[in-house]
Amino acid sequence: MSYQLIKQSDDERKLDLQEGGGGGGGGGGGGGGGNNCSLRIERGSSNVGDVESALHKLTSSPPQSQSQSQSQSQSPRLVSLDVFRGLTVVLMILVDDAGGILPSINHSPWNGLTLADFVMPFFLFMVGVSLALVYKNMSCKVAASTKAIYRAVKLLILGIFLQGGYFHGINHLTFGVDMEQIRWMGILQRIAAAYFLAAICEIWLRNDEKVKSGSSLLKKYQWHWVVVFMLTTLYLILLYGLHVPDWEYQVPNEAYPRARVLTLKVKCDVRGDTGPACNAVGMIDRMVFGVQHLYRKPIYARTKQCSVNSPDYGPLPPGAPSWCQAPFEPEGFLSTMMAIVTCLVGLQCGHIIVHFKDHKTRLLLWFVPSSGFIVLGVLCDLFVLQVDFYGYRRFTMVLKWMGMNALLIYILVACNILPLILQGFYWRQPSNNIVSIASVIFY
Repeated sequence: MSYQLIKQSDDERKLDLQEGGGGGGGGGGGGGGGNNCSLRIERGSSNVGDVESALHKLTSSPPQSQSQSQSQSQSPRLVSLDVFRGLTVVLMILVDDAGGILPSINHSPWNGLTLADFVMPFFLFMVGVSLALVYKNMSCKVAASTKAIYRAVKLLILGIFLQGGYFHGINHLTFGVDMEQIRWMGILQRIAAAYFLAAICEIWLRNDEKVKSGSSLLKKYQWHWVVVFMLTTLYLILLYGLHVPDWEYQVPNEAYPRARVLTLKVKCDVRGDTGPACNAVGMIDRMVFGVQHLYRKPIYARTKQCSVNSPDYGPLPPGAPSWCQAPFEPEGFLSTMMAIVTCLVGLQCGHIIVHFKDHKTRLLLWFVPSSGFIVLGVLCDLFVLQVDFYGYRRFTMVLKWMGMNALLIYILVACNILPLILQGFYWRQPSNNIVSIASVIFY
């Protein structure tokens, strides 16, 4: 007969005395729980029969483990990731504020790729890298999953509040949203979905393989790549395989005030179309969320078919297609699937940082799967080397701060909270405010 004195690692003061059926039971009890620290007390021995002496032995060792846990919790941040995040925030502010002046850096109206189109993938990529660093050591998968759900829900609620239509813009000192027309998806909602699914993959879909090489890294996280392949395949099947029928939507009728709305019909009846009007992405969003809950200022309204000021917004040209005023969700259901893939790719790059400390090995493992982006891989490694290894941070202090406070800056600047606050202070008339004066000076 033997006893086990077990201390839970999550509570330094919680002790439990358990009775086992023999030596094998005592060993199994101590080794079965990864979070338990156990000390066996054999019955019949004069030296170990005293529980208090065993308690003294058990409680004499925690300072070392406690210091180790503190050192792990206070592990240094990956400064280059904060700087990269801050650089992306600067890029976001640049394209949001200067995109109207320089259309070449603004979002592409439909086909094409511009500087602004890199902002969202960069953020998703960094979310994946951060997940690899956060969950590299987990004591409890259930607790980690609960934490991931909590963070995702917070981002989701915050996104709906900021981009659901509650705020009416910097030119309107009003707020409030009709629940029948609230926008359910948005930037933070997409990040929440990608973060959650990538976190679940990181927590549950990895084995105990020891990483010693690129092949062992691939084997350890092989199920992540299975998820990437499944999401990509499903996206392509739905995008090119679904049949898109004719559909209609309603817009306010400004020409005839007696008729409050005007119903416009869009003719499609096609399959595999990737144009603005008849793609499967928009059809799925209209079915899942409803056309009244989609983004009402779509990017394709800046195309030549829909704007006389293309590539900027403007009045409709003569003979404009019927779909030009139709709502479209840029952060919709189907496109979010590929956002999750981008986050998972960032997660794999983060695994390389976690498991390999040699910069040559990192460069090789980044280079092989992304041979088409040789220059980008070299710059990433040099960036990490200069900032984290050699400590050249003097010129990156501002970017580091912006990267550590990216969510706050996004809320204040990109969601127009700061302009709304500043616009609330005016001289005699609401039009005489700081925002209006700044727009006159700079525009």
